[in-house]
Amino acid sequence: MTKELAGSVALVAGGTRGGGRGIAVELGASGATVYVTGRSSASGESGMDRPETIEETAEQVTAAGGHGIPVRVDHSDAEEVRELVARISREQHGQLDILVNSVWGGDPLTDWAHPLWEQDLDVGLRLLRQAVETHVITSRFALPLLVARKSGLVVEVTDGNTARYRESFFYDLAKSTVIRLAVAQAAELKPHGVTAVAITPGFLRSEAMLDHFGVTEKNWRDGVATDPHFAESETPAYLGRAVAALAADPHKMRKTGRALATWSLYQEYGFTDVDGTQPDFAAYWAKSLEEQFGPLGEPL
Repeated sequence: MTKELAGSVALVAGGTRGGGRGIAVELGASGATVYVTGRSSASGESGMDRPETIEETAEQVTAAGGHGIPVRVDHSDAEEVRELVARISREQHGQLDILVNSVWGGDPLTDWAHPLWEQDLDVGLRLLRQAVETHVITSRFALPLLVARKSGLVVEVTDGNTARYRESFFYDLAKSTVIRLAVAQAAELKPHGVTAVAITPGFLRSEAMLDHFGVTEKNWRDGVATDPHFAESETPAYLGRAVAALAADPHKMRKTGRALATWSLYQEYGFTDVDGTQPDFAAYWAKSLEEQFGPLGEPL
């Protein structure tokens, strides 16, 4: 990849694994300095019971050609986020060009089996705090750096870019709200020259998903025997390349306030997944799943 983002500074909040890691590494591959934050660190676990750490992601960012800087941060703690942004400002002379809000951590909190009135309210509200409030807190302290430079990009990572219900009340509320966060930030940031969007991957082949299917990235296609839809999955790098391409686009403001997807952005920017393919989950849905589950709907 070309170093189109050389000299840029990014903060990927929630960059430990999955889409956040993919974004951080691909921003690095484009030459960016990337602050990788989250709670899963070599110095302490997050409660997610996963092996990935922010240090590993930062090492991958550097290996890809950027400069990865891991910082252990609980993004639900406003003071920790304030200190993080102060550190970025101090070390980068006030520069921050890309903010990615990818904090999630809601998988163990999501109840897929019960309707709202049968769910544990405390757990559901904890999911919302983890998946939504963390984004608000991070933007509250990071946005002044972008506004001061009158340029930059804010990315809210979500799941799906339509109004289609996501099969679990609190999960759906969290992912839909994240899209609205992008819309609201876009409205307030546009006069200052800063772009804000939401973006979704398709069927994301994250570390946790690979474990779920009992495969690795090297033999991931073995998982298709369990679920044929897995054949249409995409790596976190695909999402990362979508974000990197968008960040390098001098005309990205034209997309501000929109809910975007890897399956549409690859058509515009021409990037591929790591194996050279261009997964298009919306096209696959229309061909193979729409009759059973209905249309995905129009992008928000």
